[in-house]
Amino acid sequence: MIFLKPIHEENWLEAIQLRVSDSQKNFVAPAVGILARAYAYRACDARALAIYADEKMVGLALIRDLDEEPACYELQQFMIDEKYQRRGYGRQALRMILEQLRRDNQYDCVEVCVRQDDLAALHLYESEGFLNTGYTDPNAADCKNLMFDLNKDAADA
Repeated sequence: MIFLKPIHEENWLEAIQLRVSDSQKNFVAPAVGILARAYAYRACDARALAIYADEKMVGLALIRDLDEEPACYELQQFMIDEKYQRRGYGRQALRMILEQLRRDNQYDCVEVCVRQDDLAALHLYESEGFLNTGYTDPNAADCKNLMFDLNKDAADA
C-alpha cells in the first residue's frame, strides 16, 4: 500500500538515503538536495513528502506554491529510489499527490518542469494528463513545462 507522509525529524535520515540510478542523476536532485530546497522554499509553503510502500520509504517529492502567474502548485522534485522503480509506485504516488492538492483547493493546476531527454518522466506525466504549456523558461531551455488541470480531472472522474 502506497501512502504519503511529511518529512520530519523522525524520518529525514531515512529520506537522505534514497538514491536514483546514475542515468537519472541529471534529472532530479539528490535526496539531501530536495530537503535543502524544501527548507529554502519554506516561504512558498514548500512541503517535502516521503513516499512509502507499506512501511518502507521508497521515494520523495517536493511541492511548493507559486503565487506569480500562472499561480499554481509546482511539483518541484519527484523521485523513486532506484531499488523500487518499475513497480508502479511513482504513478500511484503521483496520483495521490494530485488528489491531495485537489483537496487542498488553493490552486487550479499543478506545474512541473521536465528535461526533454527524461523520456520516462515525460511519459509518466503525459500519461497522467499533464499537458505541454508551450512555455520555455530561459533558464531551463532544455525543459518542457507541463501543466495538470486539477478541475478538469475532477470533473472527468
